[in-house]
Amino acid sequence: MKLLSKKIFVTGASGFIGYYLCSRLLNENSNIKIVGIDNMNDYYDGRLKEYRLDELQKYNNFEFIKGDISDKNLISDIFKKYNFDIVVNLAAQAGVRYSIENPDAYINSNIIGFYNILEACRHYPVEHLVYASSSSVYGGNKKIPFSTDDMVDNPVSLYAATKKSDELMAHCYSKLYNIPTTGLRFFTVYGPAGRPDMAYFGFTDKLVKGEKIKIFNYGNCKRDFTYIDDIVEGIIRVMEKAPERKNGEDGLPIPPYKLYNIGGGTPEDLLEFVKILSEELILAEILPNDFEIEKYMELVPMQPGDVPVTYADSSALERDFGFTPKIKLREGLRKFAQWYKDFYKV
Repeated sequence: MKLLSKKIFVTGASGFIGYYLCSRLLNENSNIKIVGIDNMNDYYDGRLKEYRLDELQKYNNFEFIKGDISDKNLISDIFKKYNFDIVVNLAAQAGVRYSIENPDAYINSNIIGFYNILEACRHYPVEHLVYASSSSVYGGNKKIPFSTDDMVDNPVSLYAATKKSDELMAHCYSKLYNIPTTGLRFFTVYGPAGRPDMAYFGFTDKLVKGEKIKIFNYGNCKRDFTYIDDIVEGIIRVMEKAPERKNGEDGLPIPPYKLYNIGGGTPEDLLEFVKILSEELILAEILPNDFEIEKYMELVPMQPGDVPVTYADSSALERDFGFTPKIKLREGLRKFAQWYKDFYKV
């Protein structure tokens, strides 16, 4: 299934991943139609969402709807009007730590919102529903690398619990209503115009102001960073290949349901990550040449909801789609640093 002439619904279209996905699709396919929805909330700096949306609205085949996926009537009306071929659900309340402070936002967006998407796909059938899950579902999993075959029944944050719930609901709707669904567990996505609540972005903000940065678990953390272009490449390949609909021996549908990790497969030590980030910020002339990162690091205990290691086994993605993330951390952080300098005019 190629994407030529398809009608695609992207939720969270002016979010970080949504923006890059829409941009890539619109650049490469002038004859597709993308309808994007976003509630444009103030979870982080609104200028970023406005910037991304302004870029997308330059395309004639992109249509934007300001709204919330937790509004069931709105979602139903949109599906009825457009008759989508493919849906990519990227709208979610993100962030592990914020889920401790504001759980309502996660239930509304990640549970009720996703349920509304599933119901709309049921009543207005689509060829494929692709949705964002998260590496957070692995919780305190001791086995590494993390595989989609692992048991993930011990979330350590509400955010993780909502994402695991999404996977379970998708499986249910695939089984009951024969809706092809594919969930993607993203691992620490980063890049230009990203989310300011992510470490690389937040650290940069603080270092520019001469403030100290907190290194959790006294630096004993590893993260499987995945550059945004690799994430988008993975999403597009998955969009093009929906799980096959077929019946089992009982005559009932075998759930057309798939689940994949998208991660770099090379966990980076947090202290090494901070060192590379500072070097790239110096190279981009955001920080001075004589900047000594060691003076700005504060080693602190682990935070609630956090995990010490994330490490993706993306072999299933490579097996089924011939793709593994390729962009290395230094290359990705260099692109982020240059964007940061230009956007914030440092």
